Amino acid sequence: MRILVVGAGGVGSAFAAIAQRRSFFERIVLADIDPGRPQAVVDSLGEHDRFGSARLDASDEDAVVRLIADVKADAVLNATDPRFNPQIFDACLRARATYLDMAMTLSEPHPVHPHEETHVKLGDYQFAQEENWRQEGLLALLGIGTEPGASDVFARYAADELFSEIDEVGIRDGANLVIEGYDFAPTFSIWTTIEECLNPPVIWERGRGWFTTAPFSEPEVFDFPEGIGPVECVNVEHEEVLLVPRWIDCDRVTFKYGLGDEFIAVLKTIHKLGLDATQKVRVRDVEVAPRDVVAATLPDPMTLGDRMTGKTCAGTLVTGLGKDGTPRKTYLYHVVDNEWSMREYGSQAVVWQTAINPAIALELLASGDWSGTGVLGPEAFPAQPFLDKLAEYGSPHGVLEL
Repeated sequence: MRILVVGAGGVGSAFAAIAQRRSFFERIVLADIDPGRPQAVVDSLGEHDRFGSARLDASDEDAVVRLIADVKADAVLNATDPRFNPQIFDACLRARATYLDMAMTLSEPHPVHPHEETHVKLGDYQFAQEENWRQEGLLALLGIGTEPGASDVFARYAADELFSEIDEVGIRDGANLVIEGYDFAPTFSIWTTIEECLNPPVIWERGRGWFTTAPFSEPEVFDFPEGIGPVECVNVEHEEVLLVPRWIDCDRVTFKYGLGDEFIAVLKTIHKLGLDATQKVRVRDVEVAPRDVVAATLPDPMTLGDRMTGKTCAGTLVTGLGKDGTPRKTYLYHVVDNEWSMREYGSQAVVWQTAINPAIALELLASGDWSGTGVLGPEAFPAQPFLDKLAEYGSPHGVLEL
């Protein structure tokens, strides 16, 4: 398998370091608009026969098509901000390459009732082309990071192996990470963080379908495992709510994220000042998007590992009836300790936890343990091979009965 990775930031570089220890691929080429970034990753790996670098403007669909052909890529891993998804997604269909991403195409709030009704949902652009991918016999695997990604696999496993009926699939994400020296330093792309946290959260219910609420709604305290402890979680827009109901029979799907009061207050201030806007404004002699200014003033998440301590947890809380017909409430989760990920891979916990999942998915696709055509989510594939690989990669999942 020959793989093109578009984006050589934290997740792209962590993916390369994880894949280096595996033998399922022939060559990986990392591409970025700044050619120095992928070249630095390749140099750090020291395997120029298996890894290469290239310059690529991900907003240029034709350029993506040309690079896929030059690399002779069988699969393309989109490790960029989701604003570039349409170009990379369409380029893969044109170039007949398997497509994988870790975040789906962006949503647009309802123009009149943003906190009640959906308008353009996450992934709508991609799912609208499902028939084209299926007719071409090609696969687009959406949302194969950790959330979405591993969390969706946990839901699939719960539906197949643990539950006879599911009331709710509730993704719950929390951490006790501390970053020394920064009052505000997101551990993931601030562009993606703003998009997730300030857009109206989406919920799915049987009989009602998808609907929205106000940002940061329905707070609840969830007690996370492995020493993280209780964290207040709130509704956040996220891909699992758009993915899970397509393949898993359940009554309700939610996503709640442990942000913390201070983090929420900063995001609200960014929104109140209009600094989350993506439309460019003129500042003296230049035009710039306010959100790009915010991103430029914050530290690169991939550089925070040495200042970070603690653990991050991604998991899926499933409630319903067990296989024996009695009430059951189970949390399937994946925890990464930053000290461990930095020591073992040189990557901070959040980006490493995201990057391991597409590596596993690509290995399963290469071996034939996963296969499919069309536009699919992780729920469309058998869960056990994925969970087995998590353990084989040295980072097994956990199961907590509540």
